[in-house]
Amino acid sequence: MGAVREPLRRGALGSLLLLLLLGLCGAREVHLPPGPLFRVEGTAISIPCSVSEYEGPTLQHFEWFLYRPTAPEISIGMVSTRDPAFPYAIFSPRVQSGEVSVQRLRGDAVELRVARLRAEDAGVYECYTPTTDSMYHGNYSSKVVLKVIPDMLWVLAPAPRAPLRGRMAGTSPLQLSLSEGQELQLSCTARSQTQQHTHLSVSFGVSAPDAPVGRQTLQEVVGLRRDFAVEAGRSYAERYRAGELSVAKAGSEQYKLAIGQVRPGDAGTYHCTVGEWIQDPDGSWQLIAEKRAALAQVTVQSIASQLAVSASPPEVRLSAGDALELLCNLSGPVPPAPHVAYAVSWEVGEGDRLLVAQLDTDGVAIIGESYANSQVGRRQVSLQKLTPAPGSYRLRIESAQPGDAGTYRCMAWAYIRSPDAQLREVASSRSLGLKVHMKSEAVVLEVYAWLPVPATYRGDTAELLCNISVESTQAVHVAVSWWVEVTMGEEEPQGRLVASVSREGVAELGRRASGGDMSLDKVGPQCHRLRLHGVQPSDEGRYHCAVTSWVRYPDGSWYNAGAVKSNSVAVYPYARVMDTLFIPLIVGITSALFTGIAILATITCCFMRHLRKR
Repeated sequence: MGAVREPLRRGALGSLLLLLLLGLCGAREVHLPPGPLFRVEGTAISIPCSVSEYEGPTLQHFEWFLYRPTAPEISIGMVSTRDPAFPYAIFSPRVQSGEVSVQRLRGDAVELRVARLRAEDAGVYECYTPTTDSMYHGNYSSKVVLKVIPDMLWVLAPAPRAPLRGRMAGTSPLQLSLSEGQELQLSCTARSQTQQHTHLSVSFGVSAPDAPVGRQTLQEVVGLRRDFAVEAGRSYAERYRAGELSVAKAGSEQYKLAIGQVRPGDAGTYHCTVGEWIQDPDGSWQLIAEKRAALAQVTVQSIASQLAVSASPPEVRLSAGDALELLCNLSGPVPPAPHVAYAVSWEVGEGDRLLVAQLDTDGVAIIGESYANSQVGRRQVSLQKLTPAPGSYRLRIESAQPGDAGTYRCMAWAYIRSPDAQLREVASSRSLGLKVHMKSEAVVLEVYAWLPVPATYRGDTAELLCNISVESTQAVHVAVSWWVEVTMGEEEPQGRLVASVSREGVAELGRRASGGDMSLDKVGPQCHRLRLHGVQPSDEGRYHCAVTSWVRYPDGSWYNAGAVKSNSVAVYPYARVMDTLFIPLIVGITSALFTGIAILATITCCFMRHLRKR
């Protein structure tokens, strides 16, 4: 009896070990996402299927079946990876047209794709894998439930019209015309009556006028995601961070887009795209419906195309000392936009223009450097805004000078002030030139330099005189300066300022090469004198005087009426007679002393040798 039981025990143990080995080696398993899956009629669906723990080649085949709720026991062949004739008659046309297909993702994974779901596509979907294993073990198919629900997503455009039930509205959108910098507000209404729990996402986008609308041509402006997060399109992200645009939900169904300051690039057809999302049992979110409505056709007229600048009068003739008035007229968007600011400036000259005056966006006037410096003083120049923006601006120079003649132009800049108070330049324009002719009285100026004492010796005082002749009916002030020409090697002589007297009579002394003293004084009505005390050879050179005439105007400003340079005179410090005899005398005395010392040294040496011999 014991002998019989032993083989039985061994057989049972072998079966148990075989089962354990099979469990450790694994069994074929087909994977489908958990269900049920809810999808909207008329939309696309993709169901992935993969197989693992199989034997045989890495290229596995797949077959898809559908079990309809009306006949849950009957399998309907849809599509196969190995047999083109696999589909049943009801699916064959759809497979041939590509509406139903199977797409291989890798050797052991595929995806069933249905381009447009029908109500009769609801049911149980089975993914079957023909065996390539050495023995039948595991599961060779998996099933998932698909429920096709009706399309209950509605999108309404702002204009009174029927609700949009198709993919895209066929009616024409609103026509909106805005000026650059104005605010654009658009809204759309999104409503879903789907019985399942879903979330909506709303995105506002723009496409080029008359361009076909699609994901490639529609540029997103800003959108509200299914998790209620707001995200701007790539091209609008910076403007969103600056607060220039926003999207908000108003009530339970309305969504509003606001662009605070439109730009020319914002022109186009605006759309509202609404997506309906559902969460599958595996936790992933799926877009089950999407509708798009055309909201408005927006055109934006740029400020650059509207900004025009003109200057008046076209020509001005006046005399020196008269007031000069010029007007700058700006025309811009109508009606004027309160967020657009203007800056205006006047320039004079051709080529390298000089700034006369500028009025910034805050109304602060800036006078050009040529009209306010230490040379001319501060001239009475004003730039004033006469009328509301963009309006007219008046330039006034109280006492015109001959140097004010020339071609004047008015320059205008338009800025848009952002919500954070930053200014962004959007346009600029310049007027045509207007001529200003000045009638002035000429100032005739002559100057002559000379030496009252032609010969100057070292250590003496050298005197240089500058005689000035002025012919003018106006009161003329002169400024005098003395220069010495310095030669550096083979280069051209360079002038170095020695001393000067300003038009107010203030003297300013430079530095002599020898370091000696010097002085300036006036020895006659139009005669100025430069004295070099204790001249030395380093003071040698050619000297000249330069004279500038200045005319003072009623506003206290100065005008440079002309400048002239005198002839040059040579200053050569001669050596005195005693100086010429002093050097030979010193040389003679030195030679005599040296000779005497040599003789005494020789006698002393001989005498000492004689004493040693004795």
